[in-house]
Amino acid sequence: MSWINVGEVFYLVDRREGRPAALEVVSDLRTQLSLDVPTPTRVLEAAALKSTHRISYADAFAVATAVAHDAVLVTGDPEILEGDPSWQTEDVRASGIAHEPSRSPPQAGRPGNA
Repeated sequence: MSWINVGEVFYLVDRREGRPAALEVVSDLRTQLSLDVPTPTRVLEAAALKSTHRISYADAFAVATAVAHDAVLVTGDPEILEGDPSWQTEDVRASGIAHEPSRSPPQAGRPGNA
């Protein structure tokens, strides 16, 4: 997993559950996964993917990192799942391992989804 995507997870959890929960999730990720620090090569690989596919820049890092490590990218993102057939993916929506989003209202002072 790219640190770019760790940042994405952090801000989503921070918005929904608050900073302590976001920090805990990042701590868990650090112990469970090998986190990829984006090198100049990885940045250019992600940029090349972004220029040729209809995916977000953060998604391009997820794909570039998975491809570089010959890993299966576990995602529920349709843009990735419907992307290049050479990308090894697993749809979390089909596997039942997707996390149900929080149903609690946004915390005061926290912006909504952007």
